[in-house]
Amino acid sequence: MHRPRISQDRPGPTPRALGRTSEPMTPTDAVIMLAAAATGGLMNAMAGGGTIVTFPVLVFLGEPAIIANATSTVALLPGAAASMAGYGREVATHKEWLKTLLLPSVIGGGIGSFLLLRTPEKTFANLAPLLVLFATLLFIWQGVLSRRRARRSSAAAGAATAAAAVAAAAEDAPPPPGGPPAAARADRPLAAAATATGAGTEDDPPSLRLSSGRWLTAVLFQFAISIYGGYFGAAIGILMLAVLGFLGLTNIFAMNGLKNFFGFCINGVAAAYFILRGAVVWPVALLMMAGSIAGGYGGARLAQVIGKEKARAAVVVIGFVVTAILFWQRVRSR
Repeated sequence: MHRPRISQDRPGPTPRALGRTSEPMTPTDAVIMLAAAATGGLMNAMAGGGTIVTFPVLVFLGEPAIIANATSTVALLPGAAASMAGYGREVATHKEWLKTLLLPSVIGGGIGSFLLLRTPEKTFANLAPLLVLFATLLFIWQGVLSRRRARRSSAAAGAATAAAAVAAAAEDAPPPPGGPPAAARADRPLAAAATATGAGTEDDPPSLRLSSGRWLTAVLFQFAISIYGGYFGAAIGILMLAVLGFLGLTNIFAMNGLKNFFGFCINGVAAAYFILRGAVVWPVALLMMAGSIAGGYGGARLAQVIGKEKARAAVVVIGFVVTAILFWQRVRSR
């Protein structure tokens, strides 16, 4: 397989250090990479966590850990762009958020990618199991929060149904002497139903109703998340959702749209730096791009068949298995 040479003791790749070996990519390697990328794209489309698969597969196939991370970031970028495009309207209607959090996202992603290429290969290889484990735990946390949100939505829907039933009964009942007409009485429970479900409400621009201290805290958190995203990046979505929730955003579609937009910015800056520094194995990246696009397309359809919960369970199992294998490899290499 074509791969850059990297010293195990000095900081990560530089243009002079990135020579190519003469070892070709075998058909078996190509099939495994294509399958891993398709799985990663599928997982990202259904539940996220694609990097938990693509990065370790490249490591298992012999790529240096830093090169595997950089190549995986570039390979999954087209799928991230497609995900972002699906939330164009939600992103466009929240320009205040873009103005405030875009700059720390871009700068943080650049710093994270710079730090990755300055990390000694051996150090990053030792960190890899911990990073995958951390991403897997974040993924579990995201599932817990999603289930809580679903229960709240279900309770709100039940309240709305009850209010609508009361409204229907009020409309059919004869008005009391001197009371308001039936239509006016029916409007009251309907208004309560709208309040219960949040209908007719939108997220106001947060800068108009949040303190500067709260905004500063959110900007610093987003900056730190972006550094981690540029450095490794798996499961950064749940961290960004936490920041958006901290700022008071409750519209889940807007939250997902903004999360995808900032994630694309972070990974886009990191990918550009990796490409500029020659840290990407292009035959591998191009092959995996094709796989991730195919997996992303199929994932949207498969999610409707098996459901997101089963997809999430598969990601968690894969994450723990990969963590165990990476730990075992590091112990054996000592």
